[in-house]
Amino acid sequence: MTRSERIADQLDRHWHKNLRPRLDGLADEEYFWEPVRDCWSIRPRGTSAAPAVSGEWTMDYESPAPEPAPVTTIAWRLAHIIVSCLGYRVAWHFGGQDVDYQTFAYARTADEALKQLDEMYGRWHAGVCKLSDADLENPPAAGTERFPMEGIVLHVNRELIHHGAEISLLRDLYRRQDGAVPRRI
Repeated sequence: MTRSERIADQLDRHWHKNLRPRLDGLADEEYFWEPVRDCWSIRPRGTSAAPAVSGEWTMDYESPAPEPAPVTTIAWRLAHIIVSCLGYRVAWHFGGQDVDYQTFAYARTADEALKQLDEMYGRWHAGVCKLSDADLENPPAAGTERFPMEGIVLHVNRELIHHGAEISLLRDLYRRQDGAVPRRI
């Protein structure tokens, strides 16, 4: 295995053993579930907290982000992974189509979001596997990131693991909404 293949393998093992299987069976109701009031989500244009955008659906956000940041839905977190964690970087570093929050065609269903996620992850993984040692040691020529490519790849790995764990927790909470009173110790 090359160095880039070993780095890609770190995320790919997590993807196939932990994250992607946890997303199987995601339904629209769960995708949009708001566990608390004032969640950020993906919404039809005109009903969102986002500034003016061009797509039919938009992602809630404010700039600067409020403190504390709002709780986000699975739909929001998947969109964040698809657009910010993967989409920007696929475009910058591997020649993919430009992606940005303002114009992205956000998924209105869980199935559509998972297809977007699978496609973007596949592009990212394929691109990382093709990097040479020299590519990994130097900052990329395109994009805004000026760190060695290896650091960028490892950062994306951490982001996907981190946000994937958040989505997994939201799925656990959604499945266990039974109204039971928590036990006190």
